[in-house]
Amino acid sequence: MPAHPEKRLRVLIAKIGLDGHDRGVKVVARALRDAGIEVIYLGVHNTPEEIVNSAVQEDVDAIGLSIHSAAHMTLFKDLFALLKKQKAGSIKVFGGGIVPQEDIRALKKIGVKEVFTPGASLDEIVRFVKSLDEGRKEQ
Repeated sequence: MPAHPEKRLRVLIAKIGLDGHDRGVKVVARALRDAGIEVIYLGVHNTPEEIVNSAVQEDVDAIGLSIHSAAHMTLFKDLFALLKKQKAGSIKVFGGGIVPQEDIRALKKIGVKEVFTPGASLDEIVRFVKSLDEGRKEQ
């Protein structure tokens, strides 16, 4: 057995803001877990501060946020500012929800790695998250 077993990919999944619609995010969390990814699920009604503090405390590799409240631009910007403040800018961020294409382009410019809209398959989401692990291993 190796002295330092390889750390599994750890992903924090949460609902950000006041939106309480959580069926989809629970399905995604379970699919990631079933694919061998360690998932920390925070549930609904999280602030950017709660998410960043939990992500740092849990030493996650990525944060996946579900949002349906139309406040995605503000909330993601706040999240990135807090990640920078906590010196946790290496944590990858992705999201899912009802987000207009022009906002997806803007979110990617501020650092969001991917945004999954309704109709995205669980396989697509799992493949994307696993690709984050490949990038982590190369570092």
